[in-house]
Amino acid sequence: MRYTGPSCRQCRREGTKLFLKGTKCFTEKCPVERRPYAPGQHGPAAGGRRRKVSEYAKQLREKQKIKRIYGVSEKQFRNTFERASTLPGMTGHNLLAALESRLDNIVYRMGFAASRKAARQLIRHRHVEINGKRVDVPSFNVMPGQEIRVREKSRELTIIAASLEQSARGTTPSWVAVDKDTFSGRMLERPQRAAIPIAAQEQLVVELYSK
Repeated sequence: MRYTGPSCRQCRREGTKLFLKGTKCFTEKCPVERRPYAPGQHGPAAGGRRRKVSEYAKQLREKQKIKRIYGVSEKQFRNTFERASTLPGMTGHNLLAALESRLDNIVYRMGFAASRKAARQLIRHRHVEINGKRVDVPSFNVMPGQEIRVREKSRELTIIAASLEQSARGTTPSWVAVDKDTFSGRMLERPQRAAIPIAAQEQLVVELYSK
């Protein structure tokens, strides 16, 4: 099942920003900035010792973090990993490249949505087209060369306009081209690891599933 609780709670659990709330993540209201400790923990106990974290715990934590960044279920993540493991090259890179190629992630990377969650809503409500055809499946695997476009009737939506105006989102990844005037863009190539802007140790996930 996909997590449906407060998004910021997931960031606090991982101890880092996962950028799940769009603009809020870049403001002083971000709970990770205000409460930099795990949910339910009221600061370290006086005189208490930190527990040693096992390798398995580190691997599991990294898997949970990547799952939460992309907003996928356990089953979706496992299926994506299994497909990635059959491809040539490094399995960890293949895994991230596959997650980055999801339609909801591409819509987010192009700036048409402030978060992947918002991108999923746009797609499910059929506001997005691929090569001129409406697609309502957030997990759709986008291929290099395909055009992603916001439907003409949907371009006045407030959430799209607000996202496009956002200046704090940073630069668009090099493997994506965007034309904001036509509300369209393309995935230029399969993303290389250095061009995937997330802080993750995907090799730990490979080690976890290799046991």
